[in-house]
Amino acid sequence: MEWDGTKEKAVTDAFSISEETLRRTAHAFRRDIEARIGGRASSLRLLQSFIGLPRGTEAGEFLALDFGGTNARAARVRLTPPGRFEILCHVARPLRGDDYDYTGSQTTAAELFGFLADLVVQAAGGERATPFLLGHTFSFPSRQLSLADARLIQWTKEFSVPGVEGQMVNELLGEALREKGFGNIRAAAVVNDTVAVLLAAAYGHRDTWLGSIYATGHNTCYLEEYGGHQPAMILNMESGGFSQLTPNDFDRRLDEHSEKPGAQRLEKMVSGRYLGELLSLALADVTGWPVPPATGADLSSLIAGGDGDACLTRLLGEPPGEATQDGAKRLAVAIARRSAQLVAATFAGTLRHRAGRRPRNSSVNGYTSQHIAIEGSLYHYLPLLQEELAETLAGLLEGEAVPDVIPVENGSILGAAIAAAMSA
Repeated sequence: MEWDGTKEKAVTDAFSISEETLRRTAHAFRRDIEARIGGRASSLRLLQSFIGLPRGTEAGEFLALDFGGTNARAARVRLTPPGRFEILCHVARPLRGDDYDYTGSQTTAAELFGFLADLVVQAAGGERATPFLLGHTFSFPSRQLSLADARLIQWTKEFSVPGVEGQMVNELLGEALREKGFGNIRAAAVVNDTVAVLLAAAYGHRDTWLGSIYATGHNTCYLEEYGGHQPAMILNMESGGFSQLTPNDFDRRLDEHSEKPGAQRLEKMVSGRYLGELLSLALADVTGWPVPPATGADLSSLIAGGDGDACLTRLLGEPPGEATQDGAKRLAVAIARRSAQLVAATFAGTLRHRAGRRPRNSSVNGYTSQHIAIEGSLYHYLPLLQEELAETLAGLLEGEAVPDVIPVENGSILGAAIAAAMSA
Protein backbone atom coordinates (compact mmCIF):
# COMPACT_ATOMS: atom_id res chain seq x y z
CA MET A 1 0.00 0.00 0.00
CA GLU A 2 1.35 3.41 -0.97
CA TRP A 3 0.61 6.37 1.26
CA ASP A 4 -0.81 9.38 -0.60
CA GLY A 5 0.88 12.45 0.90
CA THR A 6 -1.28 14.86 -1.08
CA LYS A 7 -4.47 13.36 0.28
CA GLU A 8 -2.98 13.28 3.77
CA LYS A 9 -2.34 17.02 3.66
CA ALA A 10 -5.90 17.68 2.54
CA VAL A 11 -7.22 15.62 5.46
CA THR A 12 -4.97 17.19 8.10
CA ASP A 13 -5.89 20.64 6.75
CA ALA A 14 -9.57 19.72 7.19
CA PHE A 15 -8.93 19.11 10.90
CA SER A 16 -6.88 22.30 11.41
CA ILE A 17 -8.44 25.30 13.13
CA SER A 18 -7.10 28.83 12.89
CA GLU A 19 -6.59 30.98 15.97
CA GLU A 20 -9.27 33.35 14.71
CA THR A 21 -11.76 30.51 14.36
CA LEU A 22 -11.03 29.38 17.92
CA ARG A 23 -11.65 32.93 19.18
CA ARG A 24 -14.94 33.07 17.32
CA THR A 25 -15.88 29.68 18.78
CA ALA A 26 -15.15 30.87 22.33
CA HIS A 27 -17.22 34.01 21.72
CA ALA A 28 -20.09 31.99 20.21
CA PHE A 29 -20.05 29.66 23.20
CA ARG A 30 -20.28 32.59 25.62
CA ARG A 31 -23.04 34.09 23.49
CA ASP A 32 -24.99 30.82 23.64
CA ILE A 33 -24.67 30.72 27.45
CA GLU A 34 -25.99 34.24 27.79
CA ALA A 35 -28.74 33.69 25.22
CA ARG A 36 -30.09 30.72 27.20
CA ILE A 37 -29.92 32.65 30.48
CA GLY A 38 -31.79 35.47 28.79
CA GLY A 39 -34.50 33.13 27.53
CA ARG A 40 -33.39 33.26 23.90
CA ALA A 41 -32.63 30.46 21.43
CA SER A 42 -29.40 28.60 22.16
CA SER A 43 -27.79 25.25 21.37
CA LEU A 44 -26.83 24.94 25.05
CA ARG A 45 -29.44 23.65 27.50
CA LEU A 46 -28.07 25.09 30.80
CA LEU A 47 -30.09 22.62 32.83
CA GLN A 48 -30.60 23.46 36.50
CA SER A 49 -29.07 21.00 38.96
CA PHE A 50 -30.78 22.42 42.09
CA ILE A 51 -27.50 22.16 43.96
CA GLY A 52 -24.67 24.58 44.72
CA LEU A 53 -21.15 23.92 45.93
CA PRO A 54 -20.56 21.69 48.98
CA ARG A 55 -19.35 23.26 52.22
CA GLY A 56 -16.70 20.59 52.76
CA THR A 57 -18.33 19.69 56.09
CA GLU A 58 -20.73 17.02 54.76
CA ALA A 59 -20.30 13.78 56.73
CA GLY A 60 -21.66 10.23 57.01
CA GLU A 61 -22.06 7.07 54.92
CA PHE A 62 -23.96 7.25 51.64
CA LEU A 63 -24.60 5.08 48.60
CA ALA A 64 -23.65 6.22 45.12
CA LEU A 65 -24.57 5.01 41.64
CA ASP A 66 -22.75 6.06 38.47
CA PHE A 67 -24.60 5.33 35.22
CA GLY A 68 -23.69 6.82 31.89
CA GLY A 69 -20.76 5.10 30.20
CA THR A 70 -19.70 1.64 29.18
CA ASN A 71 -19.76 0.45 32.80
CA ALA A 72 -22.24 1.02 35.63
CA ARG A 73 -20.75 1.43 39.10
CA ALA A 74 -22.10 1.59 42.65
CA ALA A 75 -20.34 2.31 45.92
CA ARG A 76 -20.71 2.87 49.64
CA VAL A 77 -18.86 6.07 50.56
CA ARG A 78 -17.87 7.59 53.88
CA LEU A 79 -17.49 11.39 53.92
CA THR A 80 -15.23 12.81 56.63
CA PRO A 81 -14.71 16.58 56.95
CA PRO A 82 -12.84 18.57 55.98
CA GLY A 83 -13.02 17.34 52.41
CA ARG A 84 -11.94 13.73 52.96
CA PHE A 85 -13.66 10.53 51.83
CA GLU A 86 -13.27 6.75 51.77
CA ILE A 87 -14.84 4.28 49.36
CA LEU A 88 -15.88 1.39 51.62
CA CYS A 89 -17.28 -0.87 48.90
CA HIS A 90 -17.21 -0.60 45.12
CA VAL A 91 -18.86 -2.79 42.46
CA ALA A 92 -18.94 -2.39 38.69
CA ARG A 93 -20.28 -4.25 35.69
CA PRO A 94 -20.23 -3.57 31.92
CA LEU A 95 -23.55 -2.62 30.37
CA ARG A 96 -22.75 -4.86 27.41
CA GLY A 97 -21.51 -8.44 27.50
CA ASP A 98 -21.27 -11.49 25.29
CA ASP A 99 -24.83 -12.54 26.08
CA TYR A 100 -26.53 -9.30 27.16
CA ASP A 101 -26.87 -5.63 26.21
CA TYR A 102 -28.50 -3.14 28.57
CA THR A 103 -27.98 -0.23 26.15
CA GLY A 104 -30.00 -1.32 23.11
CA SER A 105 -33.57 -1.25 21.90
CA GLN A 106 -34.19 -4.90 22.84
CA THR A 107 -33.84 -4.13 26.58
CA THR A 108 -36.83 -2.87 28.59
CA ALA A 109 -36.69 -0.03 31.12
CA ALA A 110 -37.50 -2.51 33.92
CA GLU A 111 -34.59 -4.75 32.91
CA LEU A 112 -32.15 -1.85 32.76
CA PHE A 113 -33.10 -0.40 36.15
CA GLY A 114 -33.28 -3.85 37.70
CA PHE A 115 -29.66 -4.34 36.62
CA LEU A 116 -28.71 -0.99 38.21
CA ALA A 117 -30.61 -1.80 41.42
CA ASP A 118 -28.67 -5.07 41.75
CA LEU A 119 -25.41 -3.11 41.76
CA VAL A 120 -26.70 -0.72 44.43
CA VAL A 121 -27.79 -3.62 46.61
CA GLN A 122 -24.33 -5.19 46.32
CA ALA A 123 -22.69 -1.91 47.35
CA ALA A 124 -25.00 -1.75 50.38
CA GLY A 125 -23.88 -5.22 51.39
CA GLY A 126 -27.41 -6.56 51.04
CA GLU A 127 -28.56 -4.65 54.15
CA ARG A 128 -32.34 -4.34 54.32
CA ALA A 129 -32.70 -2.52 57.66
CA THR A 130 -30.11 0.30 57.62
CA PRO A 131 -31.55 3.45 56.02
CA PHE A 132 -29.41 4.75 53.17
CA LEU A 133 -29.55 7.91 51.08
CA LEU A 134 -28.49 7.20 47.50
CA GLY A 135 -26.95 9.73 45.15
CA HIS A 136 -27.29 8.91 41.46
CA THR A 137 -24.94 10.26 38.80
CA PHE A 138 -26.99 10.00 35.61
CA SER A 139 -24.95 11.11 32.62
CA PHE A 140 -27.54 11.86 29.96
CA PRO A 141 -29.46 15.06 29.07
CA SER A 142 -32.15 15.38 31.74
CA ARG A 143 -34.45 18.05 33.09
CA GLN A 144 -34.76 18.50 36.84
CA LEU A 145 -37.46 20.15 38.93
CA SER A 146 -35.61 19.35 42.15
CA LEU A 147 -32.44 17.64 43.34
CA ALA A 148 -34.43 14.48 44.06
CA ASP A 149 -35.18 13.39 40.49
CA ALA A 150 -34.70 14.15 36.81
CA ARG A 151 -36.59 13.39 33.62
CA LEU A 152 -34.52 11.96 30.75
CA ILE A 153 -34.77 14.26 27.73
CA GLN A 154 -33.04 11.98 25.25
CA TRP A 155 -30.54 9.16 25.14
CA THR A 156 -27.05 9.98 23.83
CA LYS A 157 -23.84 7.93 23.37
CA GLU A 158 -25.80 5.48 21.20
CA PHE A 159 -28.10 4.28 24.03
CA SER A 160 -31.60 3.40 22.80
CA VAL A 161 -33.48 1.56 25.59
CA PRO A 162 -37.21 2.29 25.04
CA GLY A 163 -39.54 3.48 27.77
CA VAL A 164 -37.01 5.71 29.56
CA GLU A 165 -37.02 8.95 27.60
CA GLY A 166 -39.53 11.29 29.25
CA GLN A 167 -39.49 9.31 32.52
CA MET A 168 -38.18 10.23 36.00
CA VAL A 169 -35.03 8.15 36.39
CA ASN A 170 -34.86 8.02 40.21
CA GLU A 171 -38.51 6.98 40.28
CA LEU A 172 -37.65 4.05 37.99
CA LEU A 173 -34.64 3.20 40.16
CA GLY A 174 -36.67 3.43 43.37
CA GLU A 175 -39.32 1.10 41.94
CA ALA A 176 -36.64 -1.43 41.03
CA LEU A 177 -35.15 -1.28 44.55
CA ARG A 178 -38.54 -1.74 46.20
CA GLU A 179 -39.37 -4.68 43.96
CA LYS A 180 -36.21 -6.34 45.21
CA GLY A 181 -37.17 -5.67 48.84
CA PHE A 182 -34.81 -2.77 49.52
CA GLY A 183 -37.17 0.06 50.43
CA ASN A 184 -34.56 1.18 53.01
CA ILE A 185 -32.52 2.65 50.17
CA ARG A 186 -33.92 6.01 49.08
CA ALA A 187 -32.78 7.53 45.80
CA ALA A 188 -32.48 11.05 47.22
CA ALA A 189 -30.48 12.95 44.63
CA VAL A 190 -29.64 12.78 40.95
CA VAL A 191 -26.89 14.77 39.25
CA ASN A 192 -25.21 14.83 35.89
CA ASP A 193 -21.67 13.44 35.79
CA THR A 194 -20.19 16.89 35.16
CA VAL A 195 -22.01 18.20 38.22
CA ALA A 196 -20.69 15.23 40.22
CA VAL A 197 -17.13 15.98 39.12
CA LEU A 198 -17.48 19.61 40.18
CA LEU A 199 -18.95 18.60 43.55
CA ALA A 200 -16.10 16.13 44.10
CA ALA A 201 -13.42 18.73 43.34
CA ALA A 202 -15.10 21.56 45.24
CA TYR A 203 -15.48 19.32 48.34
CA GLY A 204 -11.77 19.90 48.93
CA HIS A 205 -11.16 23.03 46.78
CA ARG A 206 -13.74 25.75 47.29
CA ASP A 207 -12.30 27.95 44.54
CA THR A 208 -13.46 25.55 41.83
CA TRP A 209 -16.67 26.28 39.94
CA LEU A 210 -16.14 24.71 36.51
CA GLY A 211 -16.21 20.93 35.96
CA SER A 212 -15.97 18.81 32.84
CA ILE A 213 -16.16 15.25 31.59
CA TYR A 214 -13.73 14.49 28.78
CA ALA A 215 -14.07 10.78 28.02
CA THR A 216 -16.49 8.62 26.03
CA GLY A 217 -18.73 11.67 25.98
CA HIS A 218 -18.08 15.34 26.69
CA ASN A 219 -19.91 17.90 28.79
CA THR A 220 -19.19 20.86 31.06
CA CYS A 221 -20.97 22.55 33.98
CA TYR A 222 -20.28 25.67 36.01
CA LEU A 223 -21.59 27.59 39.03
CA GLU A 224 -23.94 30.39 37.98
CA GLU A 225 -24.65 33.21 40.40
CA TYR A 226 -27.76 35.28 40.02
CA GLY A 227 -26.84 38.43 41.92
CA GLY A 228 -29.28 37.91 44.79
CA HIS A 229 -32.29 36.91 42.67
CA GLN A 230 -31.85 33.26 43.64
CA PRO A 231 -29.17 31.07 45.23
CA ALA A 232 -26.10 30.18 43.22
CA MET A 233 -26.61 26.94 41.32
CA ILE A 234 -24.53 24.59 39.20
CA LEU A 235 -25.79 24.58 35.62
CA ASN A 236 -25.31 21.55 33.40
CA MET A 237 -24.65 23.09 30.01
CA GLU A 238 -24.96 19.86 27.96
CA SER A 239 -22.14 21.42 26.01
CA GLY A 240 -21.81 18.36 23.78
CA GLY A 241 -24.84 19.76 21.95
CA PHE A 242 -23.14 23.08 21.13
CA SER A 243 -23.74 23.58 17.41
CA GLN A 244 -22.12 26.91 16.48
CA LEU A 245 -19.33 25.05 14.69
CA THR A 246 -18.25 24.37 11.12
CA PRO A 247 -17.99 20.61 10.57
CA ASN A 248 -15.69 19.21 7.92
CA ASP A 249 -16.65 16.48 5.47
CA PHE A 250 -15.59 13.72 7.88
CA ASP A 251 -17.76 15.20 10.64
CA ARG A 252 -20.73 15.31 8.29
CA ARG A 253 -20.27 11.70 7.19
CA LEU A 254 -19.95 10.49 10.78
CA ASP A 255 -23.05 12.46 11.78
CA GLU A 256 -25.13 11.04 8.92
CA HIS A 257 -24.55 7.48 10.14
CA SER A 258 -24.90 8.18 13.86
CA GLU A 259 -27.85 7.22 16.06
CA LYS A 260 -29.16 10.81 16.08
CA PRO A 261 -28.03 12.81 13.02
CA GLY A 262 -27.77 16.52 13.71
CA ALA A 263 -27.52 16.12 17.49
CA GLN A 264 -24.48 16.49 19.79
CA ARG A 265 -22.38 18.36 17.23
CA LEU A 266 -19.52 19.28 19.58
CA GLU A 267 -19.45 15.85 21.24
CA LYS A 268 -19.08 14.16 17.86
CA MET A 269 -16.03 16.33 17.15
CA VAL A 270 -14.21 15.95 20.48
CA SER A 271 -15.19 12.86 22.50
CA GLY A 272 -13.71 9.39 22.76
CA ARG A 273 -16.87 7.77 21.43
CA TYR A 274 -16.31 9.38 18.02
CA LEU A 275 -12.60 10.25 17.55
CA GLY A 276 -11.77 6.69 16.48
CA GLU A 277 -14.51 6.78 13.86
CA LEU A 278 -13.12 10.04 12.49
CA LEU A 279 -9.70 8.39 12.28
CA SER A 280 -11.17 5.48 10.28
CA LEU A 281 -12.84 7.86 7.86
CA ALA A 282 -9.61 9.81 7.46
CA LEU A 283 -7.52 6.67 6.85
CA ALA A 284 -10.03 5.40 4.30
CA ASP A 285 -9.93 8.71 2.47
CA VAL A 286 -6.13 8.70 2.21
CA THR A 287 -5.64 5.01 1.39
CA GLY A 288 -8.75 4.36 -0.68
CA TRP A 289 -9.31 1.21 1.37
CA PRO A 290 -12.33 0.47 3.57
CA VAL A 291 -11.22 0.81 7.20
CA PRO A 292 -13.11 -0.79 10.12
CA PRO A 293 -14.13 1.43 13.04
CA ALA A 294 -11.15 2.50 15.13
CA THR A 295 -11.29 3.40 18.82
CA GLY A 296 -9.89 6.10 21.06
CA ALA A 297 -7.30 3.54 22.17
CA ASP A 298 -6.21 3.17 18.53
CA LEU A 299 -5.78 6.92 18.33
CA SER A 300 -3.57 6.85 21.44
CA SER A 301 -1.49 3.98 20.05
CA LEU A 302 -0.78 5.83 16.83
CA ILE A 303 0.21 9.05 18.62
CA ALA A 304 2.31 7.42 21.32
CA GLY A 305 3.96 4.81 19.11
CA GLY A 306 4.08 1.59 21.09
CA ASP A 307 1.83 -0.90 19.34
CA GLY A 308 0.86 1.52 16.59
CA ASP A 309 2.15 -0.91 13.94
CA ALA A 310 -0.17 -3.65 15.19
CA CYS A 311 -3.04 -1.17 15.28
CA LEU A 312 -2.48 -0.15 11.65
CA THR A 313 -2.06 -3.76 10.53
CA ARG A 314 -5.45 -4.54 12.04
CA LEU A 315 -7.13 -1.46 10.54
CA LEU A 316 -5.54 -1.61 7.07
CA GLY A 317 -5.25 -5.37 6.67
CA GLU A 318 -1.49 -5.41 6.05
CA PRO A 319 1.70 -4.33 7.84
CA PRO A 320 2.27 -0.60 7.29
CA GLY A 321 5.36 0.87 5.69
CA GLU A 322 7.26 3.75 7.28
CA ALA A 323 5.42 6.39 5.24
CA THR A 324 2.07 4.93 6.28
CA GLN A 325 3.09 4.82 9.95
CA ASP A 326 4.26 8.44 9.93
CA GLY A 327 1.29 9.68 7.95
CA ALA A 328 -1.27 7.87 10.10
CA LYS A 329 0.31 9.37 13.21
CA ARG A 330 -0.01 12.85 11.72
CA LEU A 331 -3.71 12.20 11.04
CA ALA A 332 -4.25 11.02 14.62
CA VAL A 333 -2.43 14.05 16.01
CA ALA A 334 -4.55 16.43 13.91
CA ILE A 335 -7.80 14.83 15.12
CA ALA A 336 -6.70 14.86 18.78
CA ARG A 337 -5.36 18.42 18.59
CA ARG A 338 -8.64 19.73 17.18
CA SER A 339 -10.52 18.02 20.01
CA ALA A 340 -8.39 19.73 22.67
CA GLN A 341 -8.61 23.12 20.94
CA LEU A 342 -12.38 23.05 20.67
CA VAL A 343 -12.81 22.03 24.32
CA ALA A 344 -10.41 24.80 25.37
CA ALA A 345 -12.50 27.31 23.39
CA THR A 346 -15.65 26.30 25.28
CA PHE A 347 -13.80 26.67 28.59
CA ALA A 348 -12.61 30.13 27.55
CA GLY A 349 -16.16 31.14 26.62
CA THR A 350 -17.45 29.95 30.00
CA LEU A 351 -14.69 31.74 31.93
CA ARG A 352 -15.34 34.96 30.01
CA HIS A 353 -19.07 34.70 30.76
CA ARG A 354 -18.46 34.21 34.47
CA ALA A 355 -15.94 37.04 34.64
CA GLY A 356 -18.41 39.31 32.88
CA ARG A 357 -21.20 38.64 35.39
CA ARG A 358 -19.35 39.87 38.52
CA PRO A 359 -22.32 39.95 40.93
CA ARG A 360 -21.65 42.24 43.89
CA ASN A 361 -22.74 39.69 46.45
CA SER A 362 -20.68 36.81 45.04
CA SER A 363 -20.77 33.77 47.29
CA VAL A 364 -17.45 32.41 46.03
CA ASN A 365 -13.96 33.84 46.45
CA GLY A 366 -13.16 35.87 43.35
CA TYR A 367 -14.77 35.84 39.95
CA THR A 368 -12.38 33.53 38.15
CA SER A 369 -12.24 29.85 38.96
CA GLN A 370 -8.73 28.98 40.15
CA HIS A 371 -9.21 25.39 39.04
CA ILE A 372 -11.02 23.44 36.33
CA ALA A 373 -12.05 19.96 37.44
CA ILE A 374 -11.75 17.37 34.66
CA GLU A 375 -12.44 13.66 34.77
CA GLY A 376 -12.19 11.22 31.90
CA SER A 377 -9.96 8.60 30.34
CA LEU A 378 -9.56 10.57 27.11
CA TYR A 379 -8.16 13.61 28.92
CA HIS A 380 -5.97 11.56 31.25
CA TYR A 381 -4.51 9.12 28.72
CA LEU A 382 -4.63 10.47 25.16
CA PRO A 383 -1.15 11.85 24.42
CA LEU A 384 -0.78 15.60 23.82
CA LEU A 385 -4.38 16.39 24.84
CA GLN A 386 -3.55 17.99 28.20
CA GLU A 387 -0.72 20.11 26.81
CA GLU A 388 -2.70 21.25 23.78
CA LEU A 389 -5.73 22.19 25.90
CA ALA A 390 -3.63 24.21 28.36
CA GLU A 391 -1.74 25.99 25.58
CA THR A 392 -4.88 26.85 23.64
CA LEU A 393 -6.71 28.08 26.75
CA ALA A 394 -3.80 30.32 27.74
CA GLY A 395 -3.72 31.79 24.23
CA LEU A 396 -7.45 32.47 24.18
CA LEU A 397 -7.36 34.17 27.60
CA GLU A 398 -4.60 36.53 26.36
CA GLY A 399 -2.46 36.87 29.46
CA GLU A 400 -5.31 36.66 31.98
CA ALA A 401 -5.01 34.28 34.93
CA VAL A 402 -5.43 30.75 33.58
CA PRO A 403 -6.99 28.21 35.93
CA ASP A 404 -5.04 25.04 36.50
CA VAL A 405 -6.65 21.64 36.06
CA ILE A 406 -7.58 19.34 38.93
CA PRO A 407 -7.58 15.78 37.55
CA VAL A 408 -10.49 14.08 39.30
CA GLU A 409 -10.75 10.34 39.92
CA ASN A 410 -13.97 8.65 41.04
CA GLY A 411 -15.68 12.02 40.66
CA SER A 412 -18.97 10.51 39.52
CA ILE A 413 -19.08 8.28 42.60
CA LEU A 414 -17.84 10.83 45.13
CA GLY A 415 -20.02 13.59 43.68
CA ALA A 416 -23.10 11.38 43.87
CA ALA A 417 -22.39 10.65 47.55
CA ILE A 418 -21.88 14.37 48.24
CA ALA A 419 -25.18 15.17 46.49
CA ALA A 420 -26.93 12.60 48.70
CA ALA A 421 -25.39 14.21 51.78
CA MET A 422 -26.47 17.68 50.64
CA SER A 423 -30.04 16.42 50.12
CA ALA A 424 -30.46 15.56 53.81
